[in-house]
Amino acid sequence: MTGLFSGERVPKSDHRIAALGDLDELNSFLGALAAALSLDHPSLVQEIQHIQSQLFQMGAWLATTPDSSSLDLLEELTSEPTRALESAILAMEKELPELKGFILPGGHLTAAWAHLARTVCRRTERKVVRLLAQTDETKPSEQLMTILAYLNRLSDYLFVLARTCNRLVKAPDVLWKR
Repeated sequence: MTGLFSGERVPKSDHRIAALGDLDELNSFLGALAAALSLDHPSLVQEIQHIQSQLFQMGAWLATTPDSSSLDLLEELTSEPTRALESAILAMEKELPELKGFILPGGHLTAAWAHLARTVCRRTERKVVRLLAQTDETKPSEQLMTILAYLNRLSDYLFVLARTCNRLVKAPDVLWKR
């Protein structure tokens, strides 16, 4: 058993705990990516650290059950962070060559970290979907839906960031050859 932010005790096998664990793992991979980027690209590091902060807020929502009075202590999640990711994606895409096929995850070490974070992000998104399916609510929580939208766009952001990391060090994306 383990405790939630809202005070309830749940089994460690609970879908809420699985989603929280993956969110924590995603945050750690983002930290590794920021550490790999730190000296050469401080603005990207700042952007990644902002994303990490957003993930902490989302984790607090995941760690609180829908009927808990602890919800009053949490800052409401809005769609603004998702829109910020979309703007960042568009800005990075303007600097990238058109993608004409599938690319293999990798290239420069920073791109590899971004690809790893992207795959963990996708897994986290699936775990939140599983959590939604587990809840007894007839209507999904608006906050959980906001988290899902953010994670969906974050994985796209991380894909474009991986390509940007390769571009910044003049490493080509590795095209998949059948």
